[in-house]
Amino acid sequence: MTTTPTPAAAKSPAPPPRSVLRDLAFLRLWAGTTASGLATWALPFVLGLAVLHRDLGAAGLGLVLAARTVGFLAAVAVGGVLADRHARRAVVLWSALAAAAAAPLLAAGLGRSLALMTAAAVLAGAGQGACRPAFQALTAETVDPGRRQEANAAMTLAVRSSTLAGPALTALLAAVLDVRTLLLGIGLLWLVAALVPGGGPAAAPVAEPGRRAGFRAEFAEGIREARRHPWFPAGLAALVAVVALGYSATSVALPLISRDRYGTTWVLAAAMTAYTLGALGGALVIARWRPRSQGWAAFAGLAAYGFAPLSLMLPVHPVVVVAAYAVAGIGIELFNVPWFTATQREVAPDKLARVSSLDFLVSYGLAPVGLALIAPAVGAFGVAPVLAVCAAACFLVPAGAALVPTARHFSRTAPKPTD
Repeated sequence: MTTTPTPAAAKSPAPPPRSVLRDLAFLRLWAGTTASGLATWALPFVLGLAVLHRDLGAAGLGLVLAARTVGFLAAVAVGGVLADRHARRAVVLWSALAAAAAAPLLAAGLGRSLALMTAAAVLAGAGQGACRPAFQALTAETVDPGRRQEANAAMTLAVRSSTLAGPALTALLAAVLDVRTLLLGIGLLWLVAALVPGGGPAAAPVAEPGRRAGFRAEFAEGIREARRHPWFPAGLAALVAVVALGYSATSVALPLISRDRYGTTWVLAAAMTAYTLGALGGALVIARWRPRSQGWAAFAGLAAYGFAPLSLMLPVHPVVVVAAYAVAGIGIELFNVPWFTATQREVAPDKLARVSSLDFLVSYGLAPVGLALIAPAVGAFGVAPVLAVCAAACFLVPAGAALVPTARHFSRTAPKPTD
């Protein structure tokens, strides 16, 4: 006599996926990415200390930081092509080693040769730029699709925590170490970024040497892949509007308003701290939250940055300004984490690094343009009108992007309903 299995026996519930934080391969990648982020953040801060110690002039600081930006923008597209041609782990290794090599050159040039420091800054920026798309693609190789949102949230938590704790840590180190030693420490961080991450479980597709197209053709292929996903250029346009207009306007206006309207620097410090704490909270939320309309929720989060310039243009209590920055921080991560996760999921694996490099190239490349234009605009039209325009852009451009086909789910195919 046979028995028919019960429905419960026939279909037992699947065990919950193991947390990505218990995966050694991801933890190595997380450690390397965190080290690279901390090194990237620390360099301008340490060079600022050099200005305070009179080892570097203000004009020299501007030149060195501009050179690093040039190196980043020149290398990020190249890094995307290389990371799709070769193993992503190798691209991370060599780009991070290049940034590590720049640190002792910066230390050697400090107070002696501005030309050497400028050249070293270009090398540092190039290493930073080349590794960014490779890290993005390596995350997709290392982590299975079901855990990538948690993985990307863990990455952004590390970056935001470094931003929050980094100034205090650097100030403590500066009390016992000179600027040259701190620069060498940045080089050690880049060595960690180069040597600690492991490779993904499967190597990235690599074109055969005899069949490779030229660099320009391969990068153009990445652009065509990005255009296959209408939500991607729409999201990139919304991100550019928020970064180049909203973020740039608040970067210029917040110090002025903190000083002139409130008569204290407390508002400046509190608002920036609230933004970082909000971003940490947003990353914790989105690590677990899976909204039904992921793209719409992400664009709503991005649009929330508009509350920051809006609070600065109105004569409100300073607590309102601080709260607006906290909301903006939460929103930015509610966009960032699903955005990175969707890119890793939807883009063809052999073109992922090139599409990621396009993301970094446009968003990072246009941010300095926004900063350069905002200050003259404030001088010509006043703070309030400029903030009003930028706040409107932060609200309206993401709303328009959300109307683009495929934007609702950050996918060309609608998700299947769950039981």
